[in-house]
Amino acid sequence: MSEFIHNLTQQLTQWRRMFHSYPELGFTEYLTTYRIGKMLEEWNYSLFVGKEALDSDARVGIPNTTLLTHFEQKAKEHGVEDSWLCKMTGGNTGLVATFDTGRPGKHIALRFDIDALPINESTHQSHIPASEAFNSINSRVMHACGHDGHITIGLGVAKYIYEHQSQLVGKFTFLFQPAEEGGRGALAMTKKGWLADVDRFYAGHIGIKEMPVGTVAATVKGFLASTKLNVHYHGNASHAGINPEAGKNALLSASSAAIHLYGIPRHSAGTTRVNVGKLEAGSGRNIISDEAFMEIEVRGETKELNNYMADHAKRIIDAAAEMHDTKCEITTVGSTEEMSCSSSIINDIKNACENSKYVKNVISETSVSGSEDASFMMNEVQKHGGQATYMLFGTKLDYPHHHPSFDFQEEVLPVAVDTFTRIIEQENTYVLNRGR
Repeated sequence: MSEFIHNLTQQLTQWRRMFHSYPELGFTEYLTTYRIGKMLEEWNYSLFVGKEALDSDARVGIPNTTLLTHFEQKAKEHGVEDSWLCKMTGGNTGLVATFDTGRPGKHIALRFDIDALPINESTHQSHIPASEAFNSINSRVMHACGHDGHITIGLGVAKYIYEHQSQLVGKFTFLFQPAEEGGRGALAMTKKGWLADVDRFYAGHIGIKEMPVGTVAATVKGFLASTKLNVHYHGNASHAGINPEAGKNALLSASSAAIHLYGIPRHSAGTTRVNVGKLEAGSGRNIISDEAFMEIEVRGETKELNNYMADHAKRIIDAAAEMHDTKCEITTVGSTEEMSCSSSIINDIKNACENSKYVKNVISETSVSGSEDASFMMNEVQKHGGQATYMLFGTKLDYPHHHPSFDFQEEVLPVAVDTFTRIIEQENTYVLNRGR
């Protein structure tokens, strides 16, 4: 095992830097999907690309047609074959790859998210991707959350299975998921039915909370259920000096809503959150704004608490429209569920990593915040009697996730691949031992 990881480490760095340099936003990951798939194709995986991997109707928060056409053309210019692109058109990105050993054993599923964020990456020379020339070539798009590393880890694990297939049993399903940011992609993959007969499900994240490289958290707690909303206000434009009474101010509706959303009473039953992340309105100082747009989110420790926040948010948004005599449209563009890791997995992960050269410490559980749409996948597996967990892989974090200077220590990549492959190796040991 150590020899495999040692020999793969340089390749992991190269893969990570390739994906980092060409980030793509959710449901536009055309080149990313293609590059992942071409590697898996060489390793004899059965591939299900785009529309084959997703329930298209279950997607939310899809970019508009103009943007999708633009990114599809860019992907074509970067070498994505027509036979691949036709499976992904219309924002149907991501892929599922399966490998069946043909021998009885567990069905193990692994999820790796692949999308980037709408952030302009730092070009300061203290930022390693900039100083070593692998920073984003796409303006205002950046892998600022570590998903470039997650793709890399998934490919490393897939390569291990390919090279060690004669020693393995059971079936493996890799979900390279689009549009994790905003909670948009996992439900569409879940509804396609990939997880109904999975025995063990593993997902994970680089960072989130700072820990030394070599530290692995076997389970997490604290991810919140969440609802993502887009809000459009429609009013009437008018001259602000000559006919102000003829205007219906969408900007005032949006700004009133933004302020009052933060006044939603927090609930005594658990953690709740609200955030207005974006507000656009107006076209000039002497024009009463007839259009406004907001992106907001709410979160709750449970589904009920999240619904409490969402219901109050919608009430306030509607009231702000009524206050200024405008109209509003509210669209749900993403969601996540609460989730609970299967505690029975903890000792298995600890035992698997006991003699690892790369994993120095396995923590049973750690607390996190934020939200994760892997929750849909985990809950689906557990609903059918399987076990599921979400792991964290330690790294130093000089800047937080979603920051223009975000980066992680690349030494975490072999740690994560070693963790996953040792888990797989141990699962096989259990099966073989029971068969004797």
